[in-house]
Amino acid sequence: MNAIAKAIDALNEGFGRLIAPLIAVITLVVLYDIALRFFVGRPSDWAFDITKMLFGAHFMLMAAYGLRHHAHVEVDVLKRLLSRKKQAVIEILAYLIFFVPFIWMLLTFGWSFFMRAFTRGETTYGMVSIPVAPIKGVIVVAAVTLLLQAIAIVIRAIQVLREEKPA
Repeated sequence: MNAIAKAIDALNEGFGRLIAPLIAVITLVVLYDIALRFFVGRPSDWAFDITKMLFGAHFMLMAAYGLRHHAHVEVDVLKRLLSRKKQAVIEILAYLIFFVPFIWMLLTFGWSFFMRAFTRGETTYGMVSIPVAPIKGVIVVAAVTLLLQAIAIVIRAIQVLREEKPA
């Protein structure tokens, strides 16, 4: 089981490191649009839509990487006072009761959201019609990577429960 958790961690670590530089691309697009507005007096027709899409993709695709590194907000005021085994029980219950159903909903609704955009050939409403299906597909990819990371966390919590006390 530990090999599965390590493989999931490696997948999300690699994926996070691959996606992280996307923020530099977003920054360059924004700087381009600002420069165009400043020097030409008119913003580009596409930069605003591209910036929104890329930022949304970056945020969603980095979620599992953030979960892997415990970068998300956690309310552990009471949890930290408990033993490791009790913390593991709370973690398992929290992921199974709250996280997994939320991710399942994100996955199922995200898939239908993506498929609707894909089948209809949905585009942005701006001057430049940019296809939105790939960005909506990011929701599904993010849900899968988050679910995988949750599985790794639950595996580790189960391992804590299986640890025996030293004699």
